[in-house]
Amino acid sequence: MELKVIEDKDRHIFDKFMAYGPKGHVLQSYEWGEVKRRTGWQPIRMLVTENAEPVAGISILKRRLPIPGFKKCIFYAPRGPVADFSDRETLKFLLSKIKELAAMHGAIMLKIDPDIKSPDENASNALKSLGFILREGGKNFEGVQPRFVFRLPLDKPLDDIFASFHEKTRYNIRLASRKGVAVKEGSREDLKPFYEILQETCIRDKFLVRGFDYFEALWDEMVEKGLAKLFMAEYEGRYIAGTIAFIFGDKAWYIYGASSNEHRNVMPNYALQWEMIKWAKQNGCTMYDFRGVSGDLSPDNPLYGLYRFKKGFNAEFTEFIGEFDLPLSPLFYHLWEHAIPGYRTMRRNIVNLIRGMRKKI
Repeated sequence: MELKVIEDKDRHIFDKFMAYGPKGHVLQSYEWGEVKRRTGWQPIRMLVTENAEPVAGISILKRRLPIPGFKKCIFYAPRGPVADFSDRETLKFLLSKIKELAAMHGAIMLKIDPDIKSPDENASNALKSLGFILREGGKNFEGVQPRFVFRLPLDKPLDDIFASFHEKTRYNIRLASRKGVAVKEGSREDLKPFYEILQETCIRDKFLVRGFDYFEALWDEMVEKGLAKLFMAEYEGRYIAGTIAFIFGDKAWYIYGASSNEHRNVMPNYALQWEMIKWAKQNGCTMYDFRGVSGDLSPDNPLYGLYRFKKGFNAEFTEFIGEFDLPLSPLFYHLWEHAIPGYRTMRRNIVNLIRGMRKKI
């Protein structure tokens, strides 16, 4: 086996394997690494070859730790590596090369969250035997990537896929059409109104959103390269909702969604999902991923509405095997896990205390 470090001239070879190789994922694409480069990460890409053919690959994102005088970094491979996890010799070879790289860069750990459906004891045991530690996560969105998703197989004709949806979901898709909701492909100029609606969504649903420059990076590196598309829902001459979907190889992912507080009764979100599913099917995809939901299925959970919405499309509720850390510097990894979080908590408490005192003054 040989290791090949990937440069820009090799991106098509890299992407072909990362799309169609075992457990391929868009977050392991060359282009996603370029998006992250524009947000402060350094992508490092490698392929393991045997007889000149790729057999495993990984796109690692490197990030310096934001601590003055602390010249260390972390490695993270989102939904990676792309490999046959039953082939322990290849995994072992790949990890030996990653460790050599880590020593050069000062990496204290490698974090992975592979695209492997749970339960898979063989994959979990393979990772543990190679030194990985399973991170215990919660049932909501505590991890870097969502642990629970809905995935819709696209192995049937579109009419059959539509017929499989819950009755209420089919009704809402038809309602949007009757009310005059039109879904169109968004242009670069539509990115701004999409972002404005996304900010409205964030305020309503109480979550944070990245800056507009991040979505410009998505456009430049993903949409322009044919790996993403912006969908906009229009009603009475105004945009009222929008989504961004990724496509890579024969799989598609719903990534971002935004909806206005106005005209929610005309069901634009249902229309958008149906258009993205049709787009994925028309482009030869075998799977459409609705992305994250909570693993806490109690109706009392504030996130239950998201689960119920996606469940209506008759997709498969999927849990992944979770996040695994490979400590590359045991001492610094221990500090990262224990001392540094405690320091951050203490600093946050001090800041909150000072703010409280100022308010009293």
